Amino acid sequence: MSNMMKINVCIGSACHLKGSYNVINSFQQLAEEFGLSNQVEVQAAFCLGHCTQGVSVQIDDGEVQSVSGSTAREFFTNNVLSKAGEWSK
Repeated sequence: MSNMMKINVCIGSACHLKGSYNVINSFQQLAEEFGLSNQVEVQAAFCLGHCTQGVSVQIDDGEVQSVSGSTAREFFTNNVLSKAGEWSK
């Protein structure tokens, strides 16, 4: 049984041009900052199907959402930290 949250970040052509590697780096830094490196796995994915929007991000099997370098911290706080808090209960 794994409590590892998987964050898939699209690195396909459109998302790459919109800064997918910046989003990946931000998520990795935030996981370290909040002490979640053992609970959060950030991984590259190819085409999550939302090419016209921002960098496509999906947590586990959840809804695909658009994130940019400037919204990565807010996304992480709202979508990752809230779930991580549930794990520690």
